[in-house]
Amino acid sequence: MVDITEIYVHWYAGRSKSDLARSLGVDRKTVRKYLAPAEASGIAPGGPPMSEADWGKLIKGWFPELADRRLRQLTWPEIDLHRDFIESLLGKVTVSTIHQRLRDEHKLEVSQSSLRRWIRDTLPDEVKKSQVTVLRDEVEPGSEAQIDYGFLGQWINPRTGKRHRIWAFVMVLPASRHMFMRPVVHLDQHAWTEAHVAAFEYFGGIPRRLVPDNLKTGVDKPDLYDPKINKAYAELATHYGALVDPARALKPKDKPRVERPMPYIRDSFWRGREFVSLEQMQKEAVIWSRDVAGRRDCRPLDGAAPAAVFAAVEAETLLPLPHTAFVLARWSTATVGPDIHIKVGRTLYSVPWKLIGRRVDVRSTATMVQVFLDGELVKTHAALEQGKRTDRGDYPPEKIAFQMRTPVWCRTQASEVGDACRTVIDLLLEINALYRLRAAQGILGLRKKYGETRLEAACAKAIAVGDPSYRTIKGILVAGTETDPEPETSGDAGAAAFLHGPQQLFATVAHTGNADGDLDDQGHHDAEEVRR
Repeated sequence: MVDITEIYVHWYAGRSKSDLARSLGVDRKTVRKYLAPAEASGIAPGGPPMSEADWGKLIKGWFPELADRRLRQLTWPEIDLHRDFIESLLGKVTVSTIHQRLRDEHKLEVSQSSLRRWIRDTLPDEVKKSQVTVLRDEVEPGSEAQIDYGFLGQWINPRTGKRHRIWAFVMVLPASRHMFMRPVVHLDQHAWTEAHVAAFEYFGGIPRRLVPDNLKTGVDKPDLYDPKINKAYAELATHYGALVDPARALKPKDKPRVERPMPYIRDSFWRGREFVSLEQMQKEAVIWSRDVAGRRDCRPLDGAAPAAVFAAVEAETLLPLPHTAFVLARWSTATVGPDIHIKVGRTLYSVPWKLIGRRVDVRSTATMVQVFLDGELVKTHAALEQGKRTDRGDYPPEKIAFQMRTPVWCRTQASEVGDACRTVIDLLLEINALYRLRAAQGILGLRKKYGETRLEAACAKAIAVGDPSYRTIKGILVAGTETDPEPETSGDAGAAAFLHGPQQLFATVAHTGNADGDLDDQGHHDAEEVRR
């Protein structure tokens, strides 16, 4: 069953018969059947305008066998079966949604325009009732501020030549219609918070309730009953003692006082004016808000100026400004990397190693960076514009053992080994301690492989030959000669062997003997010891 009038209206508007059949869900033969009398009469699409009443008269003459009601709407009897369902939804959802639910849930095959005509003619009272708009109650002075952004236009910075999109942050007090406007380039969290602080300073107080749009700069998760306010905005509201009550998503009537002035702001403040900088633009906006917008004749106020009404009835009702200034802070989230650092802006900051892989909240001010996990403060750093701040205490102890082995640590460990080892470490760290720190750490590291007794003996041997270095001490331990008698100091070969490690010792022993190059018994013994 189809609406014959609808077939003619769509066909006359230029839709093909195939499109009509497809969209209405009928056979093309049916479409051709009903359109045949019109085509025979010479009527063609695109002619003079014709109303549904005009088509109704023609159709009644072409198809007199159809009853009057069925002539107007063949599908109405089918729609009547769902009257209660339609009445329950009318005024709560759109007609498009009602049509979609009838089609999907009740398998009703009618067009949306047929449903609209049925509702209009069958339920006129319900239609009018659903169209009634309830006026908002008058807002008490000082109780509310409505906040939004509005696009002003493009601006070319004369200093840099760059083109910027300029937005207007607008806060309006509904009771007096007094407004504050601030041009901004970025719609980020910092600009949003900064504009609120400037607005409160401009009004000289704080309204008890803030009604912003559901922007991400203020609201993380829009919800009619439980909106999630982001941390920066919640921090501002707490400091100033105001309640944040976001407007419903896609409901401009929740904040009409700030929606209406946007065209006025563009015409009065923006268009046809030149600005040399953003700072000058913002200063001019404050003057314009006070001297132009504040003194305009406002029709809802019976022609009174908003600034005058504000001074007379609303200024004294605002909450007083706090004694301490609000610290502008940026909140962000970051994930702790395997290097125990998070990235905040252009800077890396360390956090305790146990938080690797966790997402943390970061509060950044001009002087300080704080890291929170589940609302608990876990780390604080002095702010740095760019670079890296690392607290070595955030690493596991075993991962930074080398960095923690200071000269003091080396001397303490050497004393535990013995006097000779302490003497060697003191000699190494006597001059250029930081440069020779690695050598001292290396000597102490030999304890793990050779033990403290052998290390102490090797240090004593190195001191005796006059070369207490890491290379010599390790060579003595590798060769196993730390318990051998001290070499004769009158000969250069033995001293050189101890001074230059095991390789030199082997070479020296190998070449000790008679002029023919034959090794004596002691030479063979020493060479074999070195090889072993």
